[in-house]
Amino acid sequence: MNLSIQNKEYTGVHPHKFLLWCAMAGMVMMFAALTSAYIVRKSAGNWLEFQLPSIFWMNTAVIVLSSLTLHASYKSYCNGKEQLYKGLMLITFVLGLAFLVLQYQGWLAMNAMDIWLNTNPSASFIFVITGIHAAHLIGGVTALTIAMVYAFKLTFKVTERRKNRFELVLIYWHFVDILWLYLLIFFILQ
Repeated sequence: MNLSIQNKEYTGVHPHKFLLWCAMAGMVMMFAALTSAYIVRKSAGNWLEFQLPSIFWMNTAVIVLSSLTLHASYKSYCNGKEQLYKGLMLITFVLGLAFLVLQYQGWLAMNAMDIWLNTNPSASFIFVITGIHAAHLIGGVTALTIAMVYAFKLTFKVTERRKNRFELVLIYWHFVDILWLYLLIFFILQ
């Protein structure tokens, strides 16, 4: 019995997309639990109030821009515009790395404000939650790296298999972007 899903036509959701959506649902639950714990712990007292460093706003602009460039890369791929597709993918990769560097600089800016991981539960939550998000973005950068290897190594042609593979990266990248927006808004409103 052949269990391969390589050449099968699907009328519903592709199994790889279904697995990605399940994984993202798990991530949503994890971040919902973390932000819920943040709210519960904040109400217990001994909570240090501070403003997030402004570099987190720059971070936000970078990740939103990276989502736009990756989406434009995907559209370029689908329309057969090879150079634009590759160029925008490369820009997205650089923006993803820039987000990680800016995230680290945001943590350093918090340290410069004398806010450390073990300063107060409020600081601990912010470091842990943003750190877990950064780890998820590293996963996205890894997936994007693999997509770039395919883009630059294989002869360019638009196929359903390659399109599906690119869509998986795109969906995940948008997810990590939206997740960051949620976290930033959550921290601002709390």
